[in-house]
Amino acid sequence: MKTYIKDYPRPQMVRGEWENLNGIWGFAFDDQNIGEEASWYKDFRGDMKITVPYTYETKMSGIEKEERHDFVWYSRNINITEAMKEQGRIMLHFEGSDYITKVWVNGQFVGKHRGGYARFSFEITDVAHVGENSLVVKVEDSYDAHQPRGKQRWKDNNYGCWYVQTTGIWKTVWLESLPQEYLKTLKITPNFKEKEVEVELDVEMNSEDLVIEASVEFDGVEVNKSQVRIVENHSKIHLNVFSLAVSEWGMETWSPNAPNLYDLNVRIIKGGKILDEVNSYFGMREIRIEQSNILLNGVPLYQRLLLDQGYWKDSHLTPPNEEALIADIDKTLELGYNGVRKHQKVEDERFLYWCDVKGVLVWSEFPAAYQFSDYAVESLTKEWMEIVSQNYNHPSIITWTPFNESWGIPEVKTNQAQQYFTESIYYLTKTMDPYRPVIVNDGWEHTISDIITLHDYEEFGDVFFNRYNGYKDEILKNSIYHSRHKSAFANGYSYKGQPIIISEYGGIAFDNDKEGWGYGDKVDSEEAFIKRFEDITDAIKESPYICGFCYTQLSDVQQEVNGLMDIQRNFKVDPKRICEINKRQIGFWRNDNF
Repeated sequence: MKTYIKDYPRPQMVRGEWENLNGIWGFAFDDQNIGEEASWYKDFRGDMKITVPYTYETKMSGIEKEERHDFVWYSRNINITEAMKEQGRIMLHFEGSDYITKVWVNGQFVGKHRGGYARFSFEITDVAHVGENSLVVKVEDSYDAHQPRGKQRWKDNNYGCWYVQTTGIWKTVWLESLPQEYLKTLKITPNFKEKEVEVELDVEMNSEDLVIEASVEFDGVEVNKSQVRIVENHSKIHLNVFSLAVSEWGMETWSPNAPNLYDLNVRIIKGGKILDEVNSYFGMREIRIEQSNILLNGVPLYQRLLLDQGYWKDSHLTPPNEEALIADIDKTLELGYNGVRKHQKVEDERFLYWCDVKGVLVWSEFPAAYQFSDYAVESLTKEWMEIVSQNYNHPSIITWTPFNESWGIPEVKTNQAQQYFTESIYYLTKTMDPYRPVIVNDGWEHTISDIITLHDYEEFGDVFFNRYNGYKDEILKNSIYHSRHKSAFANGYSYKGQPIIISEYGGIAFDNDKEGWGYGDKVDSEEAFIKRFEDITDAIKESPYICGFCYTQLSDVQQEVNGLMDIQRNFKVDPKRICEINKRQIGFWRNDNF
């Protein structure tokens, strides 16, 4: 896309003036939590070095200490040029820092953010001067099971499917220069049926004679351009994308088979002068539920998903580089999958960009807390809304998943307060985005949900098939458990005809050391792996009412060794054989969106 700049951290809203602050920073542990009282933000005391954005627990950070440290400090100098000052505003962005982040520039406090996964920003114009400036960051983390943490352990050692914690800055930190009047947010909604795109804009404005100009191109061909006078901070523009110069059908659509994207340019103009210019893009696609089917662009969609936890051996949650993200996507496609369930992680936005470009479907899932409390409710709600807003524009995201396996809502089956919480998150998400399905409590004990998802690690294909074909009604009526002694629905809720997907299965362990684990018995040969994989995958596809699956998982993760690849991303079995099984059309599912 025209927006693309390698390593640019916010690919849906691109400007030319920016500076990447990743690299070597000063670093210190503050186990006694004395740094603020001792004014470390003015006189930094750290004598260690760390490579941002890798956390101290990782090899790529240069430290590689996995023990717990709840208070950590960072420091570096940033250079502010005359041109940046003259531009008007200077913004400091953090793509992700876990968990409570406090920031000082030249000893002046500029802001605080709570949450480990959402982007946050501070304007530092008034405290920064031309030349060298001191930037100091303190991050507070803990083993608190009430805070959203995903797969990060809350004990001193790994166990089960929980891994080494992620403390501090773990995504890109960067600077951006802005004019006094500028575009703050951009929300892009394709209207598939009307062949138009709605662009909502929030503008920081100080005058009344501003104009927004928005233009759309496809593959270098101008499709539409419109200007609207700004009368208030929030504005909308509707742009028709119908063009016979682009397609004989008037519109190019986005799908895994043809991930067509339109370029979008937005300018803020005053008296004929361009004050601010942002490049973005969008895909014309529609995802909706019709009875028991999920429709992509009006055609039933069969989802072949791969569970992707986004962990790397030497950098943990942080991708080693952009190329590593691209490689994971390419290998997912090579294995015959058309999408990923990004599990218990909000991935680097560059990942979503490449999913948009390459046509990979994405389920966006929020990292869980593990205890239910007012604090947990408040924390999850606030950060989930930030994430839905930040990632709304990506056409690859087709499903929002705020809860998984009753984590953080352990009594949701019977507890009314926890049920109300899931309903509130469902409706809040649908308020911000009424166009995508929302899955509440992926796996079991559903309350209100657009798709019913079931997790089942059965080893044998015939048992799998008989369970979901011989006992379908009993499972959906909660009269028997479907897996792991779990009911499909929480008490008081029932099946309403929604689509059904097996959103976790497989997890076959093969060619691993004795310490690792998978689901069921380990296999001892590639042929045994292929046989089990084929049997259970075909059993799902032979069930006509099941409209997709998600295999566990892309790669090994620390002690969990049930990936199709090892942690270094080497295939354990022939990807061509896995691809053939995944793409083989059997039974009811024979269409263009398989």
